[in-house]
Amino acid sequence: VQLQAFGGGSVQVGGSLRLSCAASGRTLTGYLMGWFRQAPGKERLFVAGISRRGVRTYYTDPVKGRFTISKDNVKNMVFLQMNSLKPEDTAVYYCAADAAGPENVVSRTNSEYAYWGQGTQVTVSS
Repeated sequence: VQLQAFGGGSVQVGGSLRLSCAASGRTLTGYLMGWFRQAPGKERLFVAGISRRGVRTYYTDPVKGRFTISKDNVKNMVFLQMNSLKPEDTAVYYCAADAAGPENVVSRTNSEYAYWGQGTQVTVSS
């Protein structure tokens, strides 16, 4: 499956962005989907994920209550709605997918995602 992330940009503190991840080659039905981010000079970290059956979601603590991940199997896309953005949210955001693993578990480990899209830059300025 090929993934393409887009929707990043520059916003001010408190603003919102909606990232999209479009898949091609395979349907995303049954795929674990995740969003990760990488700030300059730092490692790539898990942000949000949705389980293979789409029933369970998980968020890293810094984004809980502000970010929402969703999946549209008809459009074959995954979204990350980001509200109340902070400067520390500045990073390159990546979407990732995997077809293996338990159906109702959201992995937060990079190595458990087999497919990655290119990143999209999010910059939050004060």
